[in-house]
Amino acid sequence: MISKKPDFGFEKQAWRRGYKTVIGVDEVGRGALAGPVVAGAVSLKRTVLFKNGSFLDEIDDSKRLSAKKREELAKIIKQNAAWGIGEASVSFINKHGIVKATAKAMRSAVAQVAGDRQFVLVDAFHIKYIPGVGLANQRAIIKGDQKSLSIAAASIIAKVHRDRLMKKRSVYGWRQNKGYGTAKHIAAIKKHGPSRFHRLAFVKNFI
Repeated sequence: MISKKPDFGFEKQAWRRGYKTVIGVDEVGRGALAGPVVAGAVSLKRTVLFKNGSFLDEIDDSKRLSAKKREELAKIIKQNAAWGIGEASVSFINKHGIVKATAKAMRSAVAQVAGDRQFVLVDAFHIKYIPGVGLANQRAIIKGDQKSLSIAAASIIAKVHRDRLMKKRSVYGWRQNKGYGTAKHIAAIKKHGPSRFHRLAFVKNFI
């Protein structure tokens, strides 16, 4: 069975309601054992709808794309959109928990996308306390990165950004596992103990 790819359905609904700036938001790294949680925010220009041979046909949930394709699309997305990247550090995660950290990263990403009458499409859950954007001006979409082009685009730029960060820290096999809990990563934690980049609540059972 071929999975349906994301489209502009949710964005068009918001535009018809009078919103000028529709922003897709997604996070990457929420379930990792190490490294920051990263959020992307993307508001695609409406003119891309009318381009022949548009790159939009290639956008998909970042998890369903190769690393090479994500890199290619991230560059094109940034050329055709207003976008932002937000991060919450490991120290923030360790102090406040992953839920608050994810919301912090998302708020930071959205704040970088300026526009009139904003409406936010977010993967899975609403984001509280976005300046100028109340909960009434949001829509949480389960598996939104597989349904909304804006959210899928946000997932791509967030994934590319976080992968680059993790590749710079080659310890514990992060170049390959990006901080997620693979068998080799867990074995390394058990052997060497956690680093300062590990999320303590996530690795406590391996220490």
